[in-house]
Amino acid sequence: MDLRDDQIERYARHIILKEVGGSGQAKLLNARVLVIGAGGLGSPLILYLAAAGVGTIGVVDFDDVSLSNLQRQILHTTDRVGMPKTESAAAAVAAINPDVQVVVHQGKISADNALALVSDYDIVADGSDNFATRFIVNDACMFAGKTLVSGALSQFDGQVATFKPYLAGDHPCYRCIYREPPPPGLAPSCAEAGILGALAGVVGSLQAVEVLKEIVGIGDSLSGGLMIYDALYGNWRKVKVHRDPHCALCGTNRTITTVEVPPGQPEPGAPACAVPAPRS
Repeated sequence: MDLRDDQIERYARHIILKEVGGSGQAKLLNARVLVIGAGGLGSPLILYLAAAGVGTIGVVDFDDVSLSNLQRQILHTTDRVGMPKTESAAAAVAAINPDVQVVVHQGKISADNALALVSDYDIVADGSDNFATRFIVNDACMFAGKTLVSGALSQFDGQVATFKPYLAGDHPCYRCIYREPPPPGLAPSCAEAGILGALAGVVGSLQAVEVLKEIVGIGDSLSGGLMIYDALYGNWRKVKVHRDPHCALCGTNRTITTVEVPPGQPEPGAPACAVPAPRS
């Protein structure tokens, strides 16, 4: 596609990057990204995808903006308290970039609708705050053959990973790292444990970087790696993760054949902000 004069000016700092150029920017403008959650992670993620010119951004959320969100959810503003987060997201994006279309998916993503939602997009970015949703989104991306960029937060810690289990070779899925959710009580909610607000900006922005890389096709994919950030001590670690041959979803003898909620998990929507350590 040919870029308009105003688009050339808007995206000039992308276009002069030899790894991106005009062709890479055109890929961004044609891309469709589904963002799960318009909260702490979804806020910087959606804002940076919009600023970058990702042409269509789908936003899935069921919640309304509350005053306690504003400490970290920079997508929303005080005058939009009480507004559905999806509508607030659409308003924020419209103010940043009129090139971008926001598709509002008001409601919860579930085992019943996940595959249909995911299948309509090129890439999925998961910024959800509960384990049931993370497993559902992972399964749907596997069955739909979609790349998943996943983020998670705790009090001072964050993680980002990219999953491409639909590819041959050593490309793990979320279930390869977390075979099952942590026991009750090990993953307190944000309201119970607290969270450093700016940490959401760091991790959500890193998710946006990985999404943009996947769309344009540049650099090294984070597939097969888990990026871990400890904000309290300023430490970054990148852990190598492998496909689990015994994984119920993508392993050699898989048993999961449809999108599933892990046994004993509540319906999506129950908050769980803690990040469990990856199993060895």
